[in-house]
Amino acid sequence: MKKPINKVNILVYIALGIGAITMLFPFVWMVLTAFKTNTEAMQIPPVIFPSEWKLDAFKQAMESLPFPKLYWNTARMIFFRIVCAVVFSSMAGYAFAKIEFPFKKALFSLVLIQMMLPSQIFLIPQYQMLAKFELTESIFGLVFPGLVSAFGTFFLRQIYMGIPDEIAEAAQLDGCTKWQTFTKVMLPLTVPGIVAIAIFTAVFAYGDLMWPLIVNTDVNMMTLSSGLSTLNGQFVTNFPVLMAGSILAMAPMLILYILFQRHFIEGVAMTGGK
Repeated sequence: MKKPINKVNILVYIALGIGAITMLFPFVWMVLTAFKTNTEAMQIPPVIFPSEWKLDAFKQAMESLPFPKLYWNTARMIFFRIVCAVVFSSMAGYAFAKIEFPFKKALFSLVLIQMMLPSQIFLIPQYQMLAKFELTESIFGLVFPGLVSAFGTFFLRQIYMGIPDEIAEAAQLDGCTKWQTFTKVMLPLTVPGIVAIAIFTAVFAYGDLMWPLIVNTDVNMMTLSSGLSTLNGQFVTNFPVLMAGSILAMAPMLILYILFQRHFIEGVAMTGGK
């Protein structure tokens, strides 16, 4: 006996299919535009497929920007932001969850306030701090806003609070110090949460545009996102070149997502579940 077709499921699948097509259309259009001429890209009514598939836009994009340096700067920024976020967030989250100290609630309230406020209000103070120490036009300048992650601190605190206190007490009874209890017992229990923090830190750092544009004006010290913005002309923009550069900039993260797709999905699911 065949199961009856559920009409509600059909409507859900249709809605999801329309949503998937809507989300994929900009990426498909970006790829098609990269192979067009500028005249075809500006033509009205729009031309969907190029009359002749050319790679001129990719060559011009690679000549206009030093992509090897942009890749290297972006990779270093992401790496150091992940390290800082994981190290400081794990220690702060453990302290707020398991250790009693003066002004604990007040300090944690500051962490929550930082999460609630828009990041743009910190741009001027952060830039002034770097400018006074002459640390602009540097990799440290790119990493500076990500030294501490308020979201990571809050997220890992919630994970540590879900771990029974008896585990830490048993470790201390066996002779572990507080630092050994944290590093050898409690920290390994939060590996899935740390992976989630690393993934989200990498994604947010990869797409960060405003801060890299402010702190580094030298194209050799820019990241992929800020470097691509230089391809956008003030009066006239060569859209095929811009789209070709976007594909070159998107390729590393797309490859990483394909390789670590399961970890990306688990990280999103975990942050949503917590």
